[in-house]
Amino acid sequence: MKRLFIYFFLFTITLTQAQQEELSLEYYLPEDVTYNPEIPTPQEVIGFIPGEWHVSHDRLLMYMNKLAEVSPRIQIENRGFTYEGRQLVLLTISSEENLANLEEIRKNHVALVEENSESLNTKEMPVIVNQGFSIHGNEASGSNAALLYAYYLAAGQGDKIEDALENTVILLDPAFNPDGLQRFAYWANTNKSENINPDPQDREYNEVWPGGRTNHYWFDMNRDWLPVQLPESQARIATFHKWYPNILTDHHEMGSNSTFFFQPGIPSRTHPLTPQQNQDLTKEIGTYHAAAFDEIGSLYYTEENYDDFYYGKGSTFPDINGSVGILFEQGSSRGHAQETDNGILTFPFTIRNQFTAALSTLEAAQKMRTDLLNYQRDFFKNARQSAENGAYAFGNSKDPASAYKLAEILKRHKIEVHELANNFSENGEQFEKGSAYIIPKNQRQHRLIKAMFERRTTFEDSLFYDISAWTFPLAFNLDYTENASMKNAGDKIEELKMPSAELPEQSDYAYLLDWNNYFAPKALNSILEKGLRAKVAMEDFSLNSKKYGYGTIMIPVQNQKLDEEELHAFLREISEDSGVKITAIGTGMTMGINLGSNQFRALEPQKVALIVGGSITSYDAGEIWHLFDQRYDMKITKLDVEDLDRADLQKYTDIIIPNSWGGGLEKDYAKKLKDWAKSGGTLIAYRNAVNWMKKNDFIDFKTKENELTAKNVSFEERGDFRGAQHIGGAIFEAKLDRSHPIAFGYKDDKIALFRNTTIFMEADEQSYNNPIQYTEQPLLSGYISKPNLDSIANTVPFKHESLGRGDVMLFTDNTNFRAFWYGTNKLLMNAIFFGKEM
Repeated sequence: MKRLFIYFFLFTITLTQAQQEELSLEYYLPEDVTYNPEIPTPQEVIGFIPGEWHVSHDRLLMYMNKLAEVSPRIQIENRGFTYEGRQLVLLTISSEENLANLEEIRKNHVALVEENSESLNTKEMPVIVNQGFSIHGNEASGSNAALLYAYYLAAGQGDKIEDALENTVILLDPAFNPDGLQRFAYWANTNKSENINPDPQDREYNEVWPGGRTNHYWFDMNRDWLPVQLPESQARIATFHKWYPNILTDHHEMGSNSTFFFQPGIPSRTHPLTPQQNQDLTKEIGTYHAAAFDEIGSLYYTEENYDDFYYGKGSTFPDINGSVGILFEQGSSRGHAQETDNGILTFPFTIRNQFTAALSTLEAAQKMRTDLLNYQRDFFKNARQSAENGAYAFGNSKDPASAYKLAEILKRHKIEVHELANNFSENGEQFEKGSAYIIPKNQRQHRLIKAMFERRTTFEDSLFYDISAWTFPLAFNLDYTENASMKNAGDKIEELKMPSAELPEQSDYAYLLDWNNYFAPKALNSILEKGLRAKVAMEDFSLNSKKYGYGTIMIPVQNQKLDEEELHAFLREISEDSGVKITAIGTGMTMGINLGSNQFRALEPQKVALIVGGSITSYDAGEIWHLFDQRYDMKITKLDVEDLDRADLQKYTDIIIPNSWGGGLEKDYAKKLKDWAKSGGTLIAYRNAVNWMKKNDFIDFKTKENELTAKNVSFEERGDFRGAQHIGGAIFEAKLDRSHPIAFGYKDDKIALFRNTTIFMEADEQSYNNPIQYTEQPLLSGYISKPNLDSIANTVPFKHESLGRGDVMLFTDNTNFRAFWYGTNKLLMNAIFFGKEM
């Protein structure tokens, strides 16, 4: 073993020197294939051999378009655009004959997942392989390898490549994350030296915040395969469900001191809904990877570190859809060459490994073709057979928009969704036409539906690579049941439409805006930005037998900058655009508080800033930016921590500090933020930032602490023991005081919260200061250790205190998690708009 390590170390050093002097395609390409000289090489189009520089997305696209132009084996399509306007292309690669009959091949293949597919002869069908690269933009060896792989498939000649193309349709996505890839390529290339310096401390290997990993709004897109909230994900998922590939590969990078990983992952961390045969096929495919890496002398490992539990990852999502997902993780050079425990790791070496994995996947798919096709057919057949009768139902009579947004996700996954035939109740929950939906259990996507709706609290393993729970109706704060009858199902929805509100008639007195609707903050912000007067109801009231709850927004007609007709036209436009109900009323004489009461409090336009950069977690910051910018059309200023000392904070009514790593912000910033808050600002801190707030005397609170003692835990087991005490992501129940402004707009006195911290704030002795409080038995879904479960009971995830003339608010939980936790987004909006009323 020692001799092998020395050999590998000397080999990589020698290789680095040789690659710096001269790099050629021969280093990458298999020798048992000849290449058509009519097909341009990558360097003939992009100007360099892959590995000499990091390819930018525009050059990657240039080469793929050129190959599609000259090769009869390749078709290219644009499926949409990123937030930054970059194309989301897909290459379909196969033999000329297959491409000429592509639609017929696709229809026959998709028929495998439908009923009555037994008559299809899989021995005569090509296998479908979806290969995607660099969903994390700074894990760039994947997309750079895609240049070589596309060239190999377009230019390769001989029986080997002809047989592969005849028996395979390849769906090649060369850049899952165009925006992140472009950002990272710029960084790596602009910091490259003529004499490559592998010192890990060199600037080339240390990106500036937020780095190239994420998309435009700083999302980790490899967690969005199930929620499908981002345009890049929507394009990928549309392709998946259009084809139902047999294998989907996801090429990543990991720490520089690692070698190469391919799945399967840790067996005990596979989701129970994934069939064992899936893992058996994954392991068999792995034998082809092992043989290929043995041949080129590259080290690798498998069945360690990674898992197949959360179905929102690219390598796991296929597993619940009748496919086999494969994760590849290559030790990252993070630039052009870097010193590691294994010697100097070069960028070309990482590219060659990724290219090799793409080739071994192709070989495995071809050799295992009928096994993979038969497995896919059996997966959906067995899913139907195991499906129960009945249906799921979900909805929210006060918030049809949130129910619609969940239905939208289901439709993207080709799940059958029905309207309600009539209003009904089940287990104490009310479901009403227009704000609820029915999902039959007996359908093709039965297993996927179960994965999205189930609550799970028992697990084989206590460690998770990602979250342990994602129950979608809870995430959307919806009423739901798993025991609805199909007799309540109306028509199947072919084209889902956003629920619309009845537009207001003209009033000469006032209008009332319903705060329950998810998009109410968007409507209110438009009203305030227009310079119109609006007030919020601090108590509920009723008019004409209709009850108006806490948080109802009142817009008086008199003393506005718009006249009566202009105001009516504007509010109709707002209602139509947002789907929020706005009601015209002709009197202030209501039951409960009257419209002229002091319990209607005047609202002001909010100017919000978000602290970014430094130790701030880019994911959390990006979720907030996206919420404001994409969901609510609200402007938000991104303040870099490095600019805080010279920023004019008096321009802002609210400042948000997202989660941060390490010790949080520099202590020097505390005084400036504290002075700003004391002068009337509202400071809102999330997750670990709450500890920084306490440490710097913005607010005081007590926490419950766990003092764990390891008993009968070996040295080898110590990591698992500590890891089991983390809350990687689970769902908990909390009580709501709906009379408190932080809870305005919620119809129930319970709420499901997503939590991935172990900060347990004790409740205040004054009960009215605990508007959100975990219940005695709060776990709804997911994993939590027994000590942590005992600690979280009756604690509070939210605190508010005054600071001078301003306010300080703390959230220990992420209310904006991954853009799909719709149910708690309003908590932040309430803090923004109603903070001064707390």
